[in-house]
Amino acid sequence: MSLLVISNLSLRMAGRVLLDQASLSIDPGRKVGLVGRNGAGKSTLLAAIAGDITPDGGDIRLSSRARMARVKQEAPADGANLLETVLAGDVERTTLLAEAEQATDPMRLGEIHERLRAIGADSAPARAGAVLAGLGFSAEAQMRPVSDFSGGWRMRVSLATALFLEPDLLLLDEPTNHLDLEATLWLEDWLRRFAGAALIVSHDRGLLDSCVDAIAHLERGKLNLTPGGYENFVRIRTEQALQQTRQAEKIAARRAHMQSFVDRFRAKATKAKQAQARIKALEKLPVIDAVVEDTAAHFAFPEPEQLPPPILSVNRASVGYDGKPVLGNLSFRLDMESRIALLGANGNGKSTLAKLIAGRLAALSGDVERNPRLKVGYFAQHQTEELHLDQTPIAHMARALPKATPPIVRAQLARFGLDADRAETAVKDLSGGEKARLLLALATRDAPQLLILDEPTNHLDLDARDALIRALADFEGAVVLISHDPHLVELVADRLWLVADGHVTPFEGDMSEYRTWLLERARAANRPRQDSTGQQSRKDDRRDRAEARKALAPLRKIAKDAEAKLAKLASERAKLEAALADPALYADGKAAEVTRLNTRLAAIAKDEAEAEERWLAAEAEMEEAATSEP
Repeated sequence: MSLLVISNLSLRMAGRVLLDQASLSIDPGRKVGLVGRNGAGKSTLLAAIAGDITPDGGDIRLSSRARMARVKQEAPADGANLLETVLAGDVERTTLLAEAEQATDPMRLGEIHERLRAIGADSAPARAGAVLAGLGFSAEAQMRPVSDFSGGWRMRVSLATALFLEPDLLLLDEPTNHLDLEATLWLEDWLRRFAGAALIVSHDRGLLDSCVDAIAHLERGKLNLTPGGYENFVRIRTEQALQQTRQAEKIAARRAHMQSFVDRFRAKATKAKQAQARIKALEKLPVIDAVVEDTAAHFAFPEPEQLPPPILSVNRASVGYDGKPVLGNLSFRLDMESRIALLGANGNGKSTLAKLIAGRLAALSGDVERNPRLKVGYFAQHQTEELHLDQTPIAHMARALPKATPPIVRAQLARFGLDADRAETAVKDLSGGEKARLLLALATRDAPQLLILDEPTNHLDLDARDALIRALADFEGAVVLISHDPHLVELVADRLWLVADGHVTPFEGDMSEYRTWLLERARAANRPRQDSTGQQSRKDDRRDRAEARKALAPLRKIAKDAEAKLAKLASERAKLEAALADPALYADGKAAEVTRLNTRLAAIAKDEAEAEERWLAAEAEMEEAATSEP
């Protein structure tokens, strides 16, 4: 039996039809990702399911006695501490505890305590604390009032409350928007283990690929369900679009052929009967709409002037605020081809490091040297507060480029999808994604050689995120990225720097290994110690294993690089051997080409031997380290 059934649902907002007799059902335990373009009505649908708005037609039925939880859009801001706020979300527990303090009837008291035991009331503080810790709140922070935290952190408290309840149906609307990468990875792990059903609106491709069983696509007022994650949804949708387009083209060709006959012979008496037959056949041909997509998102960064390496170097520097260092002993260099992602929990200094690199924060000590011609494009979400709400994007760009002509101003906005209409719309009327596009356009107006992007995708939909990835792949400058989106990090960065404990260190591994390292560290931290028998605690053992895996990361990287090198060389060798096997190569006048190919083939054999030796050595060292572990 389905947990949630939506039947022929119609929803209108401000006179616009968002859902038109749409239907969807969700079974117990099933997790569904809800996707669609910005403004399609995804959040409105969640509000209707939660009962916050009344549908214009149709029916929404939730299974009897099923519990539902939804992350509220308004962050809490009262004086209660974080732990109390999350615990208060369990209304039944709170009500029973209050009643237990007032009840005098022994029988009723017995019923109350029996129910409290049944719902796990005693373990609730520990469970709530674990959820808060996973979302980045330390034990000390959990005791502070909610009002002490900024809006983004308070939204985490709302998310923690919904997760703590572990309902039968969980409604999540962009749950990763206010999370850092570490908390995002924790949330993905939590959702995978969650036994209840969930309907999740998200633009986070990693979450949609790893945590959902199906994708519900809201388009043109209808809901279409596709099994699997987002990658499978894109594949199936692409195949369906191609099939539909081909079928539409076939029918259009048949229609054109018949119409041509009718037009030619309708007036001829000898062909009138055949023409009438063709007209009837035309009327019976099915009408298939070719797939008409909205304008695809497109970003394009200006081409920067090339500079010799390094474009920036830092030597034994420290950086912080009011004379107090946040990060110390910083030594690194950036070149035009550098692609770096900064990892680490919020509050560890990623944005501080970004400001140092951008030149917006001076070093407290040490040396920072920049190429005098270096231009830096800096993007951060907080910059939305600096926009003038009553002014248009054109006004903002004209002020930023005082010497530019109007066509150049419009062209820079168009690079990020701000067409003529949106370019002349007041900022206050732009969506969050459109404001992000404006900030990107402003940040890159001078064709910078270095881009620093601090959470650039928070308000971008999936298509816009893909457009950003493509634009960064084409960008010929350096990139320093801070993002909670693992998919973006994996496709953009080739080096990972871990910002933690006042230092910046390279992380020798990929995002998959970083995810494993984070989860193992979190589990080790939460594992209770054994009694004092002299044996090592489980927590320490888990930590040692995590550190051992981290120590092996350089060897894994060597082995992985060697494997990739071998595969590339094997492919090139196969092409050379095929070319050398072609009799046409040995025609007169091609001796030089034969020599060149044979020389390259010999070089490949040497490179393969060296790569294989590196691979074998790395594998041997990893095997030796594994067998030597206690």
